[in-house]
Amino acid sequence: MITAQFLEALALAAQRTSGPIIVPWPVPGNPGGFVSFADFPEWQSFVLNLGLRVGIPDIVTARFERAQKLHLLAWIDFDLIKAGELIALTALELALMDRYAPHAKEKYGNTKFAHLLRYMPEHDGLTDAKVPMIRRSGGTIIDLVKGTRKPSLADIRNDSAHGYPFDGFPWAGMLELVRDLVEYAYRHSLQHSAA
Repeated sequence: MITAQFLEALALAAQRTSGPIIVPWPVPGNPGGFVSFADFPEWQSFVLNLGLRVGIPDIVTARFERAQKLHLLAWIDFDLIKAGELIALTALELALMDRYAPHAKEKYGNTKFAHLLRYMPEHDGLTDAKVPMIRRSGGTIIDLVKGTRKPSLADIRNDSAHGYPFDGFPWAGMLELVRDLVEYAYRHSLQHSAA
């Protein structure tokens, strides 16, 4: 859980760190955009606004909030954003296991992360138009989810978990993409009052 004490301690540490930070992140009309944050309060507001809506199981929300914490800490040490991406992807895998494991096993013979992802567009109606980040910025994620684009989302998770997790540039908008896919998987149980 992201507590007030955690945020206060982080804000104190962040005061000793100068900004801005520039992060690859989809922006309206440009999936390959960059976003700049002048100070920690801006970054904190941005990351916290990516939280999951009410209606997601607590265990998934807790894992996703751990990814948010690592993103917040990236203000102090930007390498931590890569760890945040990996934890976000584990939250996605947990959500998809909960929602699709029996169906994926029936369709594909197993519940590998790649097959859980593939199930979404092939059997649960996921399209680019149903992903808020893609509606806002353009582009496509369906091939990334289905595994027909390399590296696929499953490849990205596997490389992060088994390769060099702190190597390379951050994946633009990964936390937001994971949030959108988790919320899609649980779309029937979300509170409609949330944005």
